[in-house]
Amino acid sequence: MQRFAKHSPGGEHSGRIAWGMNAARSSDCRFGKTCPARIPAMPKLSAQARARRIKLLLFDVDGVLTDGKLYFFPEKQQPGSLESAPQTARNQIEIKGFHAHDGIAISLARLGGLKTGLITKRASETVALRARDLKLDFVYQGVDDKRSCFYEVVKRAGLKPEEAAFVGDDVVDISAMRAGGLAVAVKNARAEVRKEAHYVTPHAGGEGGLRDAVEFILKAQGRWKSVLEEYVGKENVAVSS
Repeated sequence: MQRFAKHSPGGEHSGRIAWGMNAARSSDCRFGKTCPARIPAMPKLSAQARARRIKLLLFDVDGVLTDGKLYFFPEKQQPGSLESAPQTARNQIEIKGFHAHDGIAISLARLGGLKTGLITKRASETVALRARDLKLDFVYQGVDDKRSCFYEVVKRAGLKPEEAAFVGDDVVDISAMRAGGLAVAVKNARAEVRKEAHYVTPHAGGEGGLRDAVEFILKAQGRWKSVLEEYVGKENVAVSS
């Protein structure tokens, strides 16, 4: 028996050795060795999943709250001033157009428990007036670093970056879009901006794009119907009174 076990290729020990070698090749873990843990890749969050966490909606002005066009009207010349003095956009009256749908969007967002605010590189009294009219929670004009400003607003609101969204249209908005939990680009945004977005609105900036963003968030959170009913109810009360 021992001779058979030692020399026969088909012996018991021979079979065990062959099996052990194959097993070692296929799975070292069976012999008590440490195997690298296989960590599955984290699934990417859908736009809807991201929207469900949003409590703060921030946005650009030119190209988002407006169609991006700027209109300048020279201020009236003061008596005694030189008519040949150079005129620049800085010393002229700046006019912008805003869409009523976006104005209602801010009211809907407020009813849905969302805080709202704007971050824009330009500074305009027209924007300041519109912001006061809409009762925005945060207004930042003349901002060069939108990402840092985004974090500052989030901190002031007592929230986490992933609980804030940013709506943009041009490359200057990308840094703020990357900083939050939901990046939104309006329909007329530049291609580079749309590529960064988790959600692209069906309407362009200045034509209801911001309204699309608000509706998308509220619908993802399951609040849209109740918010709409509450808003319509308030409007009916206002009309009847």
